[in-house]
Amino acid sequence: MQPQQQNRQPELVEGSLPVFVFPTELVFYADEQNSHKQVLTLYNPYEFALKFKVLCTAPNKYTVVDATGAVKPQCRVDIVIRHRDVRPCHYGVYDKFRLQVSEQSQRKALGRKEVSATLQPSAKQDPPHPRPQEEERRLKEQLADSVFFEQTAFQTESRAVAGGPSLLTVLLGLVCVAALMLPTLGDEESTVPVYLHLSVNKKLVAAYVLGLLTMVILRT
Repeated sequence: MQPQQQNRQPELVEGSLPVFVFPTELVFYADEQNSHKQVLTLYNPYEFALKFKVLCTAPNKYTVVDATGAVKPQCRVDIVIRHRDVRPCHYGVYDKFRLQVSEQSQRKALGRKEVSATLQPSAKQDPPHPRPQEEERRLKEQLADSVFFEQTAFQTESRAVAGGPSLLTVLLGLVCVAALMLPTLGDEESTVPVYLHLSVNKKLVAAYVLGLLTMVILRT
């Protein structure tokens, strides 16, 4: 009698899952504003969903939109990367992004793919000459030893999560709520001192300001 669970997905070994990302190299040009924004496309050709995480060797130089997320089976997701620091001191410097993927229910990285990134002064210049083999070898060794930073180290911009209201907005909202809770001027039955009684006009102003603050908070 043959087993009936032949279609069960075999257990994947950590780091063995091929990761499909395009392009495999990002080139930014300092004199072209539209090149400061690049898009990495992560493909999921598998029959199960994947969650991903983007890491980088130089997080202070880049902004990553949605550095963590999920990709449905047979689907793809675009990851926007912006170069934030195009000073001449960064020309020709090679950085690396690493995309790690795992199953939704697991924490171990089933696969990873590394993408190089470099900043050039101009796209109009002649393409750089091929690097000698020795220099190429040293560069690969340097990148292989690179330290990748987690998502928390990124200057991350998220489409879904905003920074939230400022402390000043919250404090002003609390003041308005407190003003509305105080007794109205002329309320003789209140035990609150008279100097804390507010007129109807002042309460209307507090209510108006509170409404504006609520709209601001909902938009953030």
